Amino acid sequence: MKKGFIASRLRSGKKSTEVSIQRKIETVEGKRFSWIDLQNPDRTDVEELAKKYHFNSLNIEDCMTKFELPKLDSYDDHFFVILHFPPISPKVGIAKNSQLSIFLGKDFLVTVHQGDLKPLVDLVDLCKTNSDQQRKERLLGKSSGVLLHEIIDVLVDDLLHTSRRIIANLDDMEDGVFDETKSVARSIALLRREINKLRRIANPLKRFVLEMAISVKRFSDKGEELGLFFDDVIDHIDKVIETLEESRETMEIYKDTDFVLSTEKTNKVLAVLTIIFTLAIPATVIGTFYGMNIHLPGGADTDLMVLGPYTSFIIIILASAIPVVLMFTYFKKLGWISG
Repeated sequence: MKKGFIASRLRSGKKSTEVSIQRKIETVEGKRFSWIDLQNPDRTDVEELAKKYHFNSLNIEDCMTKFELPKLDSYDDHFFVILHFPPISPKVGIAKNSQLSIFLGKDFLVTVHQGDLKPLVDLVDLCKTNSDQQRKERLLGKSSGVLLHEIIDVLVDDLLHTSRRIIANLDDMEDGVFDETKSVARSIALLRREINKLRRIANPLKRFVLEMAISVKRFSDKGEELGLFFDDVIDHIDKVIETLEESRETMEIYKDTDFVLSTEKTNKVLAVLTIIFTLAIPATVIGTFYGMNIHLPGGADTDLMVLGPYTSFIIIILASAIPVVLMFTYFKKLGWISG
């Protein structure tokens, strides 16, 4: 077992923060094979294994690439596969996909990843300790194909939990969509983005797991029902895909509903403002006339001050209020003002 540490420093202005990225190589000896797990490896780490197990140099390049499309290359003595999984996060909004590179042969299994696949890291830790001896025996007591199935199974189960968490978020969002005091447009957009990311992971994953189930038979012992085991994994992937498709349809409904309700709310506001502006027009016009420096009925410089010094004020109020009442009654009759 080799262990190392790589320290990287991020500088921003006068402040600096040190971030430690752990480079870890774990070797677990099974009954008839070796499992070598590389977390955040250097190129030299992978090249050493390539010399030992005769890996293709192109596959080494793919391992060291931060993001490579899923693929499966089959050779006489092993096969190489790249799979993607979402990083583990308790909240909505996943970042970049986590890449897992796998080399599998008769007497070895090599996994290469960045250490952000927690179920896989936990599986390595379990095999290095004696906390669950029965499960450890099940993982390491048979062929490398059985261990590969267990690795894919725990990662797919975690993907299934992630898809179910989306369903819970959808239930919470439903109340917000019909709550006029909340704006959920941004939440809808973020959740739609996560659903699309998971769909881009799950759809290729099913195809490559099917290909792996065929390829792994060459390196498994007779009598091992790996086909049935991988069928169970594929069933879980189908559940994930089904859940994501239903979630996407629900999100489209929520998006359309939120748009309709937002438009209706906007139209109501505009309607109220328009009515207020329309009802204020008579008062504005009359007030403009009486603000002019000319002789008008009831003005301060005329002999029609029959109501005392407030004659002009009363005339303006009546001249403004009467049209407003008539307009309000007419709008009400037309149904433009409800309630």
